[in-house]
Amino acid sequence: MEKEIKKEEEQEEVKASSKTEHKIAKKGERHWYAVHTYSGYEDAVARYLKQRVDSLEMHDKIFNIIVPREKKIKIKNGKRKEVEEKIYPGYVLVDMVMSEDSWYVVRNTPRVTGFVGADTTEPTPLSKEEVDFLLSKMKGEEEEKKFNIEYKVGELVQINDGPFKGYEGKISNIDEEQGRVKVLVPIFGRETEVELDSLQVQKT
Repeated sequence: MEKEIKKEEEQEEVKASSKTEHKIAKKGERHWYAVHTYSGYEDAVARYLKQRVDSLEMHDKIFNIIVPREKKIKIKNGKRKEVEEKIYPGYVLVDMVMSEDSWYVVRNTPRVTGFVGADTTEPTPLSKEEVDFLLSKMKGEEEEKKFNIEYKVGELVQINDGPFKGYEGKISNIDEEQGRVKVLVPIFGRETEVELDSLQVQKT
């Protein structure tokens, strides 16, 4: 009974929205839009919006809601660790047909601050190139690029992780297949070769 009452109230909200000053051209075209959220609330916004789409039966206008993420390799305790990171923190992507009703449902979702665009009442859809790029990153098609080693033998680098953190040294060897480098580090007045993951060093 409470669900039915809540649903009726939300439907009334949407109907009332058509009387507001927000006028959006009904193009009837399906596009991806970027929605700005409070930082750290991207997943909550996606969850809230999906619930609103279900309760308001807006599946014919709002199709997909995603928080773009990609897998990255980070170093922890000298070892590679795969983690997922948001590609654009503070944003949620929505695949939808823009109309007064769909605009209202998205814009009035808790923790949403507005659509991306020159005018918040007339959002600008993402280009096909932007969408394809984001989706390819999410699928991991760009993953192999993360393992490329951009250093050269003889280059001066600084160690940013592990027991030699803060030391500077010259690269003496590069193993591109394993993603590792050997660095000559001055220890007790002598150059000592240490082997590191390529993510444990950075250019000085």
